[in-house]
Amino acid sequence: MSGVRHELTRREILAGAATGACALALGACGGATRPASSGSTLLSSWSDPRATGELRPGAGAALLERTELAPSSPLGEVWATLAHVTDAHVLDAESPARVTFLDRLGPPFTSTFRPHEALTAQVLDGALRAVRELAPDAVIQGGDLIDNAQANELERAFATLHGGAVDPSSGASGYFGVQWAGDPDPFYYRPDVDAPRHPGMLASATSAFRARGLGAPCYPVLGDHDLLLQGVVAPTPLADAIATGARAVWELPADLQVPHGIARLAAAAPDGLATGGLMERLIGVLLSAPSVRVPADARRRPLAAAEVVDRLRTQAGLPGGGQLLDYSFDLGLHLRVIVLDLVRREGGSGGLVHPGQARWLQAQLASAGERWVLLFSHQPLTSTAGGERLLALLDAHPRVLAAVWGHTHRNQIVPRPGPAGGYWLINTASLIDYPQQARALRVRASAGGAAIQTWMLDHVPGGVAGLGDISRELAYLDAQGGRPQGFAGTPLDRNVTLYR
Repeated sequence: MSGVRHELTRREILAGAATGACALALGACGGATRPASSGSTLLSSWSDPRATGELRPGAGAALLERTELAPSSPLGEVWATLAHVTDAHVLDAESPARVTFLDRLGPPFTSTFRPHEALTAQVLDGALRAVRELAPDAVIQGGDLIDNAQANELERAFATLHGGAVDPSSGASGYFGVQWAGDPDPFYYRPDVDAPRHPGMLASATSAFRARGLGAPCYPVLGDHDLLLQGVVAPTPLADAIATGARAVWELPADLQVPHGIARLAAAAPDGLATGGLMERLIGVLLSAPSVRVPADARRRPLAAAEVVDRLRTQAGLPGGGQLLDYSFDLGLHLRVIVLDLVRREGGSGGLVHPGQARWLQAQLASAGERWVLLFSHQPLTSTAGGERLLALLDAHPRVLAAVWGHTHRNQIVPRPGPAGGYWLINTASLIDYPQQARALRVRASAGGAAIQTWMLDHVPGGVAGLGDISRELAYLDAQGGRPQGFAGTPLDRNVTLYR
């Protein structure tokens, strides 16, 4: 096909990587001792000790001390325990509004298809089960809760967060998408017939299950995928017609023209473009490209930005507000949490500081008093348009402890020295790409000021037995995913004590 790279297909790469790996039917994988049921990587962690592509549970990782901003000192009272669960990307893998065919073009389109994409609700359920074991004072849902701004994706995600029955299917009963066993396209991985084989995975993935739910207050952060199709394009009537209709494009159109050097347009994230214009043109191709008939579903309608923001506020019990999901709350006498909305309403995955946000942030910092401050956003302020102004406000405040975000899908912790003592910049990995982890954050008094003990949480089994482990395995084997891109980070990006 014209324009398609002559490389190994996604299916061939998975098959090669899985040689010798555990590739069995549902529930048959994992004869080794199970890791800690809490998911805490302090107690156990996953690794590939034989380099076979088979993940095995191993020893946990103790907290390492990071003293770039302050020396090590005795720790005192625990002020608050939080969980940061971000980039779940709960998605409708059967939606005609998805552009899976773009994945074969390589970066920056590699997130348009993942071999484990039908299992996102089950992975979120497993992550929330681990969070529930942590028993945090608050959970920060860090944005990109859903993948393609669809109403049924948000309903699925909310049902998983709240607990109870979750229906992960759309259209007709069962699975009908690019991973269907009868799809002859050699590009897509088909779990029923391709290595590593997981017969019945798709049938189980689209079957209802019962989620455990959080059991703790959950505070949302807005992400680009929550409002924008593919995290890039603002919903339109055309997108609505495609999403709710019965035509799906699975193969790369032969006449598709993509600008030379497109990889340079990628944002500082693995799942979108900095601007929406190119993706709008590519989505427009869906109108005339060769297609297959799929079951239509009105529940797939793209959501307006105001509706998403209002529904996130309502599910968190937040008071009404304006167009932005900016707010703050205090945890006891020692900690203030500030949440910033940096999503571009007009399209594009990169962050944007909106008018009035600097003044609002300054007021929130001023009124924090003697409380230490944790700031949460989805996109990193360091790569956000206008972010330097907000960083300067944080730099000048003596009680900022950390700025925490997702979006990049990687674990990373770096110090930001500053005139008021500095603070920590903390990235948390996603639930959709390897290593599929959330983060625990325990804020404590220290003899020198304050400290954060932070460690990673693996998702644990729940819902339908085996699906979470299969997702982690496929994410690990994915040659375009988080393992080759180093999303797990180094030991200093994961289980550490951060002094301030």
